[in-house]
Amino acid sequence: MAVRHRLIKVSPQAVWAVLADGTRYAEWVVGTSSSEPVRGLWPQVGSAIEYEIRLGPLRLSNETVVRYCEEGSELGLEARAGVLGTARISVRLRPWGPYCLVVVDEHPLQGVGGALHNVGVEALIQLRHRAMLARLAGLCEARAEEGAEAEARTEAERPTRLHGRRRAAGHGTGGHA
Repeated sequence: MAVRHRLIKVSPQAVWAVLADGTRYAEWVVGTSSSEPVRGLWPQVGSAIEYEIRLGPLRLSNETVVRYCEEGSELGLEARAGVLGTARISVRLRPWGPYCLVVVDEHPLQGVGGALHNVGVEALIQLRHRAMLARLAGLCEARAEEGAEAEARTEAERPTRLHGRRRAAGHGTGGHA
């Protein structure tokens, strides 16, 4: 069973916003080149995302289905991998001070993938999870930085506007009315 965690320097709500956006699945899930919601409203139980995996000229389409959802804190997925079967993937979000501890737990669920699962496969899954969590952190933290920069620009403009209004009203010009 592959379990990996990462501290992401944003709130759990900010991480959930990315996980709950079905159109962004391919941005953080390693191995997928495109994704789109195909059934239900992601991330409601039973909803699904179809994704494509590209290996050179070879293209494989698969599907991930939401099996469990506790909004804001846990997403349980079943990823289909063609003839290999399916995997159960749990993504749990835990508050960690002002940040979010993300824990990913994946193991084979059905099919030959379970029979083929060994230490070597486990090591590959760990590497994949490390990269996946790094992508997720990058998306979430970049989004938070963009928001902070926009807020800083707004704050920086406020004194200028206030100063301009005072001048227009005859204040701060150095003269007396």
